[in-house]
Amino acid sequence: MKRLLIAALSCLMAMAMALPALAGPTLMMATTTSTANTGLLDELIVPKFLKDTGIEIKYVAVGTGKALKMAENCDVDVVLVHAPAAEKVYVDKGVLVDRKELMYNDFVIIGPASDPAGVKGMQVAEALKTIAEKKAVFASRGDNSGTHKKELSLWKAAGMAVPEKDAWYIQTGQGMLPTINIANEKNGYTMTDRGTYIKYADTKGGNPPLVVLVEGDKVLFNQYSALAVNTEKCKDAQYDLATKFINWMASPDTQKAIGNFKLLGKKLFIPNAK
Repeated sequence: MKRLLIAALSCLMAMAMALPALAGPTLMMATTTSTANTGLLDELIVPKFLKDTGIEIKYVAVGTGKALKMAENCDVDVVLVHAPAAEKVYVDKGVLVDRKELMYNDFVIIGPASDPAGVKGMQVAEALKTIAEKKAVFASRGDNSGTHKKELSLWKAAGMAVPEKDAWYIQTGQGMLPTINIANEKNGYTMTDRGTYIKYADTKGGNPPLVVLVEGDKVLFNQYSALAVNTEKCKDAQYDLATKFINWMASPDTQKAIGNFKLLGKKLFIPNAK
């Protein structure tokens, strides 16, 4: 019995030692909260990439600013983000390479159906000026995310300073869904990407308390791109895996799957890889 026990233990130890060798490669990714909040990653991208390539994706969903900083700190191999101007800064610094545009949606300004500031149907600049004039509550993410960066640029484009010291302007420092919920609690407005809004509407049974009031302005276009971490800056970055992921995301099969990913019968992202 003693010999059988020793043999069994030896077998278990050998199996345990072999497990790491059997495990496949893992790609580390930093991405924006919208790709996670919408379910795109967990329901489509992560399982499909593993099935198609044998490569596991481990990701952190944060604001785009933090995602880009993680790349600079050599914490990840690839980023999937949506702030073109900020991305260019990191490409120019040599931190990121091989930028590939993959999909888009648009930003929208949402608020109560009662629309207390009366901004429905306005262009973005007019809507922001009206919200400020009427001191209607506006919830900003305030987290250096791609959405926050876009919002700041829109105040500037409207010829206004960001009203960060005004009581009606609330900086949540949180992700998009929590910020939407805070806007709802305050009977106020916020700006979100459409994909996350559709997810929010889905969680409310298709009848959300906050509705889309401002949309369609060309400045609200929202491009998502993937970029690989440069091995010249981060020697341990897995450039080969990052390249596989970027090319896979741009492939016709994956692009079709992204286009078919819907909630409430609506597309959350529109593929546009070239």
